[in-house]
Amino acid sequence: MFKKILIANRGEIALRIHRAAREMGIKTVAVHSTMDASAMHVRLADEAVCIGPPSSRDSYLNKAAILSAATITNADAIHPGYGFLSENADFAQMVEEHKITFIGPKADHIRMMGDKITAKKAALEAGLPCVPGSPGAVETVDDALALAEKMGYPVLIKATAGGGGKGMKHAHNADELREAYRFARQEAKAAFGNDDVYMEKYLQAPRHIEIQILADNHGNVVHLGERDCSLQRRHQKVLEEAPSPILTPEERARIGDIACKAIKKLGYRNAGTLEFLYENGEFYFIEMNTRLQVEHPVTEAITGLDIVREQIRVAQGAELGYGQEDIRFTGHAIECRINAEDPETFAPCPGQIGTFHTPGGLGVRVDSALYTGYKVPPTYDSMIAKLIVHGSDRNECLRRLNRALGEFVIDGIKTTIPLQQKLVTNEDFGTGNYDIHWLEKYMGLK
Repeated sequence: MFKKILIANRGEIALRIHRAAREMGIKTVAVHSTMDASAMHVRLADEAVCIGPPSSRDSYLNKAAILSAATITNADAIHPGYGFLSENADFAQMVEEHKITFIGPKADHIRMMGDKITAKKAALEAGLPCVPGSPGAVETVDDALALAEKMGYPVLIKATAGGGGKGMKHAHNADELREAYRFARQEAKAAFGNDDVYMEKYLQAPRHIEIQILADNHGNVVHLGERDCSLQRRHQKVLEEAPSPILTPEERARIGDIACKAIKKLGYRNAGTLEFLYENGEFYFIEMNTRLQVEHPVTEAITGLDIVREQIRVAQGAELGYGQEDIRFTGHAIECRINAEDPETFAPCPGQIGTFHTPGGLGVRVDSALYTGYKVPPTYDSMIAKLIVHGSDRNECLRRLNRALGEFVIDGIKTTIPLQQKLVTNEDFGTGNYDIHWLEKYMGLK
């Protein structure tokens, strides 16, 4: 049993991990930049260590500083949360080399899935259906043009080390492809220091469906159903729900079974998410996130499982203790990401929080590290809260979510709450009639 976990993150996810650990009787260590000295996770943790100045590069991405903090506080394990170093294979390996447990998968699996080409190769070998595309990096624009002629337009150029939509461009003809290829490589080089790109068939109107899995060190694997993450702006998720309003129970069982068999074949451990595009009844693997997801609470709401607690248990060497037949899906859940942004222009809006009032009632959960008087910094990601609502079915969930958004008060800064209110009352969203391009069309971004 771990006695102390260092949380290598900040904000709502650091607080989320602290709460799970505290309920398990485990002490926590918060690390923080100088800008986050008054953050809620710092206030509540058993110990806190400052690891550097405001810049993420010098604090939350500073491997040596985090490992030093773990060493001086005698932490047994490190939980990376999401973002920052959560999918950094070198960091995971360094943690284990220091005889500290990394609460996540093996470094080899993080490394494998961190590169889109090796991930796709591993997925194919594990039996996952993939989007048709290049077998490896596309070295020249002429190679891209030749492959596009064979595959047929439209096509998608993607950075091999990509994420968050960076280094991703689509093209409907040869002229567009020449430009897309050039811009994708430039963007990938700037974002990841690696300008390698590959190419896939561009699906016209797919849904973004992801499967949450849990795997222990004893060969046991289960899936916790799917999440529909199709409401996206520039490849960034805005709202997620579970289950998907378009999948049948048979489709859910089919893709869940495929995912579990693949994970077992890979020998993967801990929590992970397989992401697919879904169109015309077919699933196409696009990537695997080897970490906890921002949207994990919607899965927790419909299954009753604490995913962070399960991550900690698995890292301690425990068996899951349940099989697929024990997983029950109840009701419907939706998560709204609340960002400190102008709801129309999406310009960042850092500043001091005035009145802060969270909604409540049956089936309402708010994950946030805000408090009255807190200053939202301009330095980090703009997400400041997650509103998660659960209902007996999707209609009840939507009504409850609309009510809860109306109760949510965050004064002093602009937030995306008004946008979320528009989305949950939109007719297309109400009927489940949307795809990954819907939000950008709705907002006039395309």
